[in-house]
Amino acid sequence: MQQRSIIILFFLCLSWTVQAQAVSSAETSSVVVNDSVVSAQTKKANDPLTPRAIYRNTDSKDKNNRFTMDLNLMARGEIRDGGYPAAPEAEKPTDFGAGVVGRARLTLEYERKWLLTRISLQYAGAWGQEGINSFNLYEAFARLHSKHGLFMQFGRQVLNYDDERIIGADDWTMTAHFHDALILGYSGFGHQLHLIGAYNQNSNNLSTGTTFFTGGAQPYKTMQTLWYHYQLPSYPFGASFLFMNIGMQAGEKGVDEHLEWQQLAGAYFKISNHETHPIGWSLEGSYYHQFGREEHGGKIDAFMASAKATISPMPIFGFQLGYDYLSGDPYFAVPSKGQIGLIRHDVIRGFNPVYGSHHQFYGAMDFFYLRTFVNGFTPGLQNAYAGVDVHPIRGMDLSLKYHYMATAVKLEDIEPTLGHEVEIDAAYQIIPEVKLSLGFSYMAGTKSMEKLRRASGDGRMYWGWLSIVATPRFLDIKW
Repeated sequence: MQQRSIIILFFLCLSWTVQAQAVSSAETSSVVVNDSVVSAQTKKANDPLTPRAIYRNTDSKDKNNRFTMDLNLMARGEIRDGGYPAAPEAEKPTDFGAGVVGRARLTLEYERKWLLTRISLQYAGAWGQEGINSFNLYEAFARLHSKHGLFMQFGRQVLNYDDERIIGADDWTMTAHFHDALILGYSGFGHQLHLIGAYNQNSNNLSTGTTFFTGGAQPYKTMQTLWYHYQLPSYPFGASFLFMNIGMQAGEKGVDEHLEWQQLAGAYFKISNHETHPIGWSLEGSYYHQFGREEHGGKIDAFMASAKATISPMPIFGFQLGYDYLSGDPYFAVPSKGQIGLIRHDVIRGFNPVYGSHHQFYGAMDFFYLRTFVNGFTPGLQNAYAGVDVHPIRGMDLSLKYHYMATAVKLEDIEPTLGHEVEIDAAYQIIPEVKLSLGFSYMAGTKSMEKLRRASGDGRMYWGWLSIVATPRFLDIKW
């Protein structure tokens, strides 16, 4: 039924284009960036890297209605030797694996004065997968805004804030992150203020209860977030403050259902002259503190800090240096009912970066924070890294990065060093709508990595991938 609806909608939109007349001209477009509407002048029509719609009707400045239809089609093949931890019931890790995953995302957007609406339908899964259970509604929201900078946005939407370390789209993963939320905000004179509210519930108890256990689209029951950002008008410096109040469903279903509340507060800053100086540089950093109680009732007292510096001596060359510290626990955490043979501590000090885009921070092989340590252990992480970026020709990007990984706390009978990871990535924009990317990562793991991650016994882990992404715009109509 979902497939039939998508096909019918697609052909209706195509039939619409047959009745219109194509005119190619460069106009001012509006895009949603970080949940705010930003005007951007399109590039010249003869620019080879400027995306062009298959059909565009923008021949009159007096037209104030706009409809666009975009496709995001991605396929990624991966091969690995070692790297994933064993399943809890397995005796040893699986040493080798290969496969292809794919995603198709169809986005329809309508915009007029003071109103913007968007619907995105998405399929994500492995090649050869059976069934259609991987279809979902990725986005469905409406945005009302005024000339004074006030706006309201509600529905299913993607949240991106600052460097995406705490709240981000995580678009590397097939399904990516989305939230069912209401946003009230203001943007103007260098200030941005967003108030976010979310309240989730399982559909089968919509009329008989309020509980929300696993199986829903989000890991939390309710969330309230405040984000404030200020950008200096005459100097390339910006800073943000973030506060989150997250309610997690707790207790035993049907017995002692209740919520446990945890909070996160912190700040982010960035200073950069990349856009105004031929020798570009930037400095950014963040600090976040986590407190309250997790869903099993354990008290939380955790934090993280990060710093990153980049410099580009010339337009085709640059390098970066950074360090992340995420606090951890020296012992295993045990739910309040207890487990035999494990030590229970009163305070949980393992930091949880909640809903961020983890892949871009803690190593491309995703050992940390996308997957847990053995038995849910949380020893934290130290991530020191350095990288080089090269842009040899137009449309091509090359990068080399090194990570030193270690636990954040001293452990009994386990050395802190987890391993050394080297990443090589390349990307080339074949045409404006098609991008080819590939990468290779190597991890020289230690005995500590084997114990905490149940990784391959020889400590060596490889991972390679090849990805192609097509992002054509089928329709761009104004009337």
